[in-house]
Amino acid sequence: MDLNQIEQEVLKIKERNQRVEIDKKWEISWFRRLLIMIFTYLAMGFYLSVVSVDRPWFNAIVPAVAFMLSTLTLPFLKRVWIKINKL
Repeated sequence: MDLNQIEQEVLKIKERNQRVEIDKKWEISWFRRLLIMIFTYLAMGFYLSVVSVDRPWFNAIVPAVAFMLSTLTLPFLKRVWIKINKL
């Protein structure tokens, strides 16, 4: 393997690492959480309307808030799980 091939491989690795870092940032971003919360609220609101639940848009708040709470507690639970399962 010559020096040019090694440089190309290093560049590919750096590009991949940059994509992975951006994906990580997206996964934990508040913007993503907010979007999922909004989509959850809208989907549940429409569903509850279709099945004729009283006050569907008010009741749709529950699963949307539950999602947000789960995103707030999961990082803590992940740290606990990692601590317990360390090799």
